[in-house]
Amino acid sequence: PLYFIDTHAGAAVYALTGAYARKNAEFESGISRLWSRRDLPKPVADYVAQVRAVNPDGKLRAYPGSPQIAFQMLRKQDRLRMFELHSTESRLLLEYFRNHGPRAIAQAGDGFAGLRALLPPPSRRALVLIDPSYEDKADYQRVVAALREALEKFATGVYAIWYPIVRRREALQLPDRLRRLATGNWMNVMLQVKAQPADGVGLYGSGMFVANPPWTLPKMLAGVMPCLVDLLSQDEPAAF
Repeated sequence: PLYFIDTHAGAAVYALTGAYARKNAEFESGISRLWSRRDLPKPVADYVAQVRAVNPDGKLRAYPGSPQIAFQMLRKQDRLRMFELHSTESRLLLEYFRNHGPRAIAQAGDGFAGLRALLPPPSRRALVLIDPSYEDKADYQRVVAALREALEKFATGVYAIWYPIVRRREALQLPDRLRRLATGNWMNVMLQVKAQPADGVGLYGSGMFVANPPWTLPKMLAGVMPCLVDLLSQDEPAAF
C-alpha cells in the first residue's frame, strides 16, 4: 500500500466561477490553456483528465487540489493523509472528506508536525507532498527542517517539495539547501513562464524538488517541459 501525505492540503476542490477565483483569474494562463488541447504529451493529458474528473459536464468550472487528485488515483489498499492549518480551508477539507475514512483522513493542524507523526508509514511506501504558501518566509526554514527530519526517520520515502520562483533570497537558496540534505537520488525542475517583475514583486515561475524520485520521472519530464514552456509562456524569457 502507498501512503500519500499532503502537509498543506488546502481545500479539496476550488470553484473557478466565483468572485475570488475570477479576481486574478490565474487559471486562465494555466489550466485554461491546456483544457481544450488534443495534442498534449500523454503525462500532461493524464493530468488534464484528472481535472476533467471534477468537471463532468465538460466545462471548466472547478479545479481539483492535490488531495482530490490523489484521492482520484488511490487504489483500494492505498491511504491518503492530509493536513491544513488555515481555519477556512481546513473546515472545507474536513467536510469534503468527512465520509471517506479510513482511506482518506483529513486533519486540521500543522502539516509539518503531522508529517513527523506519520513517518515511517506501516507499508514503508510513501509519497509526501510539501507545498506551503511561503507567505511567511520562515516556511523556507521549516521545509528544510522537515526534509532533514523526514529523511532521518524514513530515508526511502519520495518527497516532493514545491517552491515559488520569486526574487527572494530564501527562495533562490532553497534548492541548494535541499540538495545538501538529499544524499541519495534527487531531481530539481523549474518552470519560468514570464520575465522577472520589474518591481521585484510576484511569482514568475515554480519549482519542484524531489528527493528519491521514481527513476522514470526525469526522462518523462524532459519530454513534457518543452511543451509546457510553449503552452504556458507569457513572454519571451519563459524557460525550464
